[in-house]
Amino acid sequence: MREELPPEGDEGHAKGKDGTPIFWCAVGEGAPALVCCDGIGCDGFAWKYLVRDFAPRHRIVRWHYRGHGRSGLPADRSRVKFDDLCDDLSAVLDATGTREAVLLGHSMGVQVALEYHRRHRERVLGMALVCGSHGLPLDTFHDSKMLKTVLPSLISAAEKWPEATDLLWRFVAGGEWAYQLATHLEVNGKVVRREDFAPYFKHLSGMDPRLFLGMLKHASEHSAFDHLSEVDVPVLVVAGTHDTFTPYWLSEEMHDRIPGAEMLTVPGGTHIAPLEQPELLTLRLEKWLAGIQPRLRAAAAADAPRLRAPPVAGKARS
Repeated sequence: MREELPPEGDEGHAKGKDGTPIFWCAVGEGAPALVCCDGIGCDGFAWKYLVRDFAPRHRIVRWHYRGHGRSGLPADRSRVKFDDLCDDLSAVLDATGTREAVLLGHSMGVQVALEYHRRHRERVLGMALVCGSHGLPLDTFHDSKMLKTVLPSLISAAEKWPEATDLLWRFVAGGEWAYQLATHLEVNGKVVRREDFAPYFKHLSGMDPRLFLGMLKHASEHSAFDHLSEVDVPVLVVAGTHDTFTPYWLSEEMHDRIPGAEMLTVPGGTHIAPLEQPELLTLRLEKWLAGIQPRLRAAAAADAPRLRAPPVAGKARS
């Protein structure tokens, strides 16, 4: 059931406002288009089964953040703010001919989706917010502010000793012990498959740690909380009950504050629920997407002339 993946489609690079090449790939056909926004340090691993299940009837666009995957490093490492990410997303939509889309955000991708809707709501048909927060994620990581407290020291050390940091980063992020630690303490190692989760560590270990830490800092300072009540498109919030990165109560808060939002609870799900229980997510997304129409199609239907029933014989016309 999990083995069949769709064939590869188109791919290319868009150009950020500062000239940074932003990788994108697209597969499938059909509306509404689905655009996947990753978590920090990810290059699309979380969307594996969603692509498999939805490419036969939807156009799916994936892209890599600057400094991630096959995208380029910005000349200025500080250009990793949400201003830059939202501009990059617009460039990807333009490059792929995607006028409007449903945004799928995982982890930090939830912040990207919400911020993009704030700035470009005319291009957003809906949002599926998966295992992520509306903002200030380090305030609630493991329901503690410890990581937020030590982050400035990590950034300072990385700037002071870049070569040593690169070496330590590759060892810590890419070692087998990191995978074992994560599958025993952070995710459900009994259901997630190594071939699905291991690529995350391989990609993370190859990243520039200074860029990663800088982006994490900006994400930790960003919040779209004030925008939740202004969201005017269909929203599906997806939350795992055992997610330690984004505690379940945060998803409940988003669901309560976004007008008309729907919610899928993944029992026992962790931060990578899309890989742990893909069939459950597919079934719920399929039902939710059925109610979303491209604006052009919806406008055409609204503007179509209504057919009047012919007069009944023997009955006077009004």
